[in-house]
Amino acid sequence: MKRVGIYLRVSTDSQTTENQRRELEAVAARSRWEVVGVYEDAGISGAKGRDKRPGFDQLLKDATARKVNMIATWSVDRLGRSLQDLVGFLTELHALKCDLYLHQQALDTSTPSGRAMFQMLGVFAEFERGMIRERVNAGLARARARGTKLGRRPVKASVEARIRELRAEGMGILKIGRTVGVGTSVVQRVIEQ
Repeated sequence: MKRVGIYLRVSTDSQTTENQRRELEAVAARSRWEVVGVYEDAGISGAKGRDKRPGFDQLLKDATARKVNMIATWSVDRLGRSLQDLVGFLTELHALKCDLYLHQQALDTSTPSGRAMFQMLGVFAEFERGMIRERVNAGLARARARGTKLGRRPVKASVEARIRELRAEGMGILKIGRTVGVGTSVVQRVIEQ
């Protein structure tokens, strides 16, 4: 019997994993898989590494501990956006004798054709990420062409002076930010200058 770990991920906090969960649990029931755990990363980009995705990290730890022998997820892009990371992930799974089921692509990596198809899907996921990056850069260029100022807003000299004064008095960065009405990154930048 397959011991399955279901992995769910959405990129923003305004999205929900509920549809992914419902469909994958239904597939597991139809296939008579034992669902060992549901691992979730909500509001985390697929471009982030394993260290920034606690649900994904725990799933891989459980696969290594042989608690699961199949991972089921909604789609290849739920796992990641980098071909190199996806291929590395698949290699790690197969070394653990752990298979992968991708619902949207109806793909099962326990077969040679499934493994080949997985690699092709990874190419398209990476391509999509590149297209998103190009659209963002084009939008930034259009904003610049219209005269929109991008980047950090300049800090007034009086605010900079007050930050340095409060720091010299021994006040902490968080309290300085609250007192002056700026973010801690602004306080840190002024102190480091």
